[in-house]
Amino acid sequence: MSAAAPGRAPLKVYWQPGCSSCLKTKEFLIDNGVESESVNVLEDNNGFAELQELGVRQVPIVARGKDWANGAVFRDVARIAGFEWGGHDMLAPAGMMTRLNGILGGARRFAGQIPDEHLDTLLPGRPRTYRELAYHIFQIPELFLDRVEHDAPYTYEALASKPPPEMATRDDVLDYADGVMERVNGWWENGGADTDFTQPGKVYYGEVTLHEVLERTCWHSGQHTRQLMLVLETLGLAPDDPLGDEAFAGLPMPRKVWDNELAWEGTRR
Repeated sequence: MSAAAPGRAPLKVYWQPGCSSCLKTKEFLIDNGVESESVNVLEDNNGFAELQELGVRQVPIVARGKDWANGAVFRDVARIAGFEWGGHDMLAPAGMMTRLNGILGGARRFAGQIPDEHLDTLLPGRPRTYRELAYHIFQIPELFLDRVEHDAPYTYEALASKPPPEMATRDDVLDYADGVMERVNGWWENGGADTDFTQPGKVYYGEVTLHEVLERTCWHSGQHTRQLMLVLETLGLAPDDPLGDEAFAGLPMPRKVWDNELAWEGTRR
């Protein structure tokens, strides 16, 4: 694995547990033989302070000294790390929509299995509840739709927002899920398929195409849906018609489900 040259600032990766982009960024560097210093901002008291010095308040961030990139854009990560990356093959948008529908359908089934009394249980090592995880899975495509339908700002703050107070029960979460799924398919069937996906994505994390934003929408929701299946297993419940590898075929899914450094309830997943 490549390491920092003498006198060169070390490469640091700022992350938090359960963050799908954080895990994917760490795996990307490992796959390319790059050593980095891991900074879990929820455990390292200096982590957020160092990010603030860089002028950012989000993860994942890959930095070498004052030079940094959002971990969601691998071209930029590779530049910071000091190697060239040639990209990867992407599914066509129609294929991505097929994957997204399967993922969201699975997520709705799994969310429907969470007992109301466990909605506010926290994920391991992460201040996010089961309710918030389920909400986030459907919030991701909703934010994409706000961008393509209304040219709404695609911000980190919007993506990190929490469920509204009135989303109090499991049925409330399912109603929200149904609304998002209906909207996703309505958009695609009424002109979405004709969208110019080569246009700029106009997202907070870097310069990417709308095609790349759609791909990220699919695998981001997909990764959290995999985590939702772990939630059910933790509760002693078998996921209803669980999603296997075929449900994510062609998407750049992380290898691990939770994290590559921290275990989910004692399991290296």
